[in-house]
Amino acid sequence: MTESRSEAAPLRPRALVVDYGGVLTSPLDEAMHAWCEGDRIDNAHFRELMATWLGQPSASQTGPGANPAYRLERGELTGPEFERLLASELRSVDGRPLTADGMLRRMFAGFQAAPAMHDAVRQVRAAGHRTALLSNSWGLDYDRTGWGELFDVTVISGEVGLRKPEPEIYLLTAERLGVSPHECVFVDDLGPNVRAAEQVGMTGIRHVDPAQTIAEIAAHFRLDLAVA
Repeated sequence: MTESRSEAAPLRPRALVVDYGGVLTSPLDEAMHAWCEGDRIDNAHFRELMATWLGQPSASQTGPGANPAYRLERGELTGPEFERLLASELRSVDGRPLTADGMLRRMFAGFQAAPAMHDAVRQVRAAGHRTALLSNSWGLDYDRTGWGELFDVTVISGEVGLRKPEPEIYLLTAERLGVSPHECVFVDDLGPNVRAAEQVGMTGIRHVDPAQTIAEIAAHFRLDLAVA
């Protein structure tokens, strides 16, 4: 009797898809904390604002009525437009007005590359697997040095008009890689993004610590990944 697909062994992964901020870099919280200190921003109020904006259902947040964060990620707002909107919502710790110009650049200035994660992606690709970057962009001027040897495909939300956790952006990434979503392993530091990837058939890894993530990647691809 022929085995049905649901009963068959899962497809072996052929592609690794990774997030940028917080996965290929130092943790997002560290960068945000440094930015709030440098710009004299009330950190607790900033977190409350982000929880309100980013906690809204994605499906209902399209078009001009969407909150600024989602519109920025889809490329519907320019960086300077978003900076002005964000600055108007934030509070300084000393009551002085906040400087909107260049806010996004300062926000992510604390990002540091995570060499072990870069090395892991490079080794997976060298082993013959496809690799992709899938990132929600906040108008970030990415340092793309070395991307040519890391990734076969790059999908940046503001460049494709879609954002995580919308299912279409995961499907687009798999399509550009030339593989099925079921053949993709997806790594992100945000739980909702990982769960959305799993819902379209990808294998999800919630990134917390590079050593743990690399061990999980190695297990899925059955590789011995050397960690520097």
